[in-house]
Amino acid sequence: MKYRYITSQAGLLMLTGSHKLERIYFPKNGEKKVPNSNWVEDNTMFSKAVAQLNDYFNGGLKAFDLESEIDIQGTYFQRQVWQELVKIPYGTTTTYGEIATRIDNPNASRAVGFANGKNMLPIIIPCHRVIGKNGSLTGFAGGLNIKQILLELESSD
Repeated sequence: MKYRYITSQAGLLMLTGSHKLERIYFPKNGEKKVPNSNWVEDNTMFSKAVAQLNDYFNGGLKAFDLESEIDIQGTYFQRQVWQELVKIPYGTTTTYGEIATRIDNPNASRAVGFANGKNMLPIIIPCHRVIGKNGSLTGFAGGLNIKQILLELESSD
C-alpha cells in the first residue's frame, strides 16, 4: 500500500492505495493518520487527485473528474448510494431520506447513513453534503467539525 499526505483546511489528509486512490483519511483529534508499518510513502502517487483536491480546497473545483483514478470497493447498495452522492451539487445539502428515495428505497434512510459511513473517498464522493432531516449535522467519519468546515468552504462561493 502506498500513501501520501496533503494539507487542507480539513487538516492533514492521508491518501492511500495500491495503484489507484482507494481511501482518504482525515486527521483524528488534529493528529495525522499514521500509516501501517508496511506502507510506503510515495509523494508521486495520486497526482491527479491531489491536484483536484487542492483546486477544491482553493475554491476552484466544484466537481471531481477522477473516475479512472480511483478504486471504489463496496456492496451493490453502497455503490448505489455513492453514485447518488456525487450527484449532489456543490454548495448544497440533502438528507438521508432523500437519497433513499432517489435509489427507489424510501425506507432505507438508516441504511443510507451506514453506506455514507463506509465511503472511503470522502470529499470526492461528497458524503459531507448529507444532513439530518431536521437540518442538523449528523455522522461524518472525519468528525462533525470537519463536516462543518467542508460545508462552510462550499457555501463561501
